[in-house]
Amino acid sequence: MAANLLRFENISKSFPGVRALQDVSFSVAGGSVHALLGENGAGKSTLLKILSGLYRPDAGRFFLDDQPLFFHSTADAIRSGITVIHQELQLVPEMSVAENLFLGHLPNRLGFLQRRQLLQRTIAQLSDLGEKIDPRARTASLPIAQRQMVEIAKALSRDAKVIAFDEPTSSLSGPEVQRLFAVIRKLRAAGRVILYVSHRMEEIFQICDKATVLRDGRLVETFDQPAQVGHDVLVRAMVGRSISDVFSYSPRPQGAPALEVRDLRGPGVIAPATFSVARGQIVGVFGLVGAGRTELLKLIYGATRATSGHIRVDSNPVKITSPSDAIATGVVLCPEDRKREGIIPQASVLENVNLSGRRHFSRLGFFLRRRHERENAARFVRELQIRTPSLSQQIVYLSGGNQQKAILARWLSERVRVLLLDEPTRGIDIGAKGEIYSIIYKLAQQGTGVLLVSSEMPEVLGVCDRILVMRQGSIVADLKREQATPERVLQLALPVSSSSFLSPAVEAVTA
Repeated sequence: MAANLLRFENISKSFPGVRALQDVSFSVAGGSVHALLGENGAGKSTLLKILSGLYRPDAGRFFLDDQPLFFHSTADAIRSGITVIHQELQLVPEMSVAENLFLGHLPNRLGFLQRRQLLQRTIAQLSDLGEKIDPRARTASLPIAQRQMVEIAKALSRDAKVIAFDEPTSSLSGPEVQRLFAVIRKLRAAGRVILYVSHRMEEIFQICDKATVLRDGRLVETFDQPAQVGHDVLVRAMVGRSISDVFSYSPRPQGAPALEVRDLRGPGVIAPATFSVARGQIVGVFGLVGAGRTELLKLIYGATRATSGHIRVDSNPVKITSPSDAIATGVVLCPEDRKREGIIPQASVLENVNLSGRRHFSRLGFFLRRRHERENAARFVRELQIRTPSLSQQIVYLSGGNQQKAILARWLSERVRVLLLDEPTRGIDIGAKGEIYSIIYKLAQQGTGVLLVSSEMPEVLGVCDRILVMRQGSIVADLKREQATPERVLQLALPVSSSSFLSPAVEAVTA
């Protein structure tokens, strides 16, 4: 490890009615990857915004190479060698890769752009990261993983000494995550200071040398070698309770089938899918990226047209050819991509909560009963503990956990028989996860059947009564909770070409 390059000293920041940070002090060494952990609202984003020059601290200082830094803008931070790579990438979609990479310092001579030099420098910068991306391509045309590499290359083109990653893997597949980690290791070897913010503990264990935990704006502790410290210790530091308390699983009575799927096939689901979900039961669906998990939910929900198969809800045959058919039968979906498919970002919390149930609050199908809408939204904000300044707050400004609770509230205005959940806690902090689980448990206790897709192994094992394992468009196993171990579930999920080491007994389960 190099000497400490980045040092925070007694950083404090307040907003009206909120103490975001209070006396936060810690150091980050050059040539290391340092995790910044905490629930939403713990102060992580505020600290990164101070580091990036977007906010100024009310008190305290920070230093780079023992030099105190005072930023009046994000441009000041960039000039000082500090870059924050946000979850929402800061690229201009209609510009080329090369133009984005050198935006603000394009090579020119006498005011004329040196295009050949621009392309050559772009190719060289991307090659240093092991990337072969066409420098002339429109940035909007690139997959998310390549756009992220362009963002990193942009930071390096400005000779960034400090690079902070804010939830960098939220939209990446497993192989893309590993490519990103290879780049981060290369940056670490070059002596850069790396700050890494993520809710995914397995990533923290894999890539980070140290971890600093914030809670309610205060520093709790800095841990060396987080992989050896362990999951439960870090979770307890973040939320004040253990991981077992977060999952809080307990068996519940299960009734007749709420959902029965027979020989269902369609885009993404190659082999006929047959399974059931009982009333009061939570059935998990686990698989690697491309296994067909999301596609299965969309077939059931009618968002994608099935090519064959039958569905029963509460033992009654139903024909679902569209989401409106599904909702009418009591089958509802919380989609994987909250921002694109789950919410209307610029609409209010009230409007988002009442989006589906508005027909229940209208007269003659035309006239809205505003008072009823407000009472309904206020009820669920209270019951689900949705943290919002008001019902009129635009939902885009709520945390991911509160957005997810608002989507759940929308469906609770309906008569839900089957709840389909696709990655319900993706990008949500550990404390908010516990709150989401409590809502799911309550619905199951009331007799709702729940089908839950998750790429997080601890979530599937910790929350579900049964687990369906998908591989390459097929359901290859249906395991009871007590049968499911991490090793067994992962072996079953691996592609056939990668799973030749499976024992005959495990292969028999997949048959």
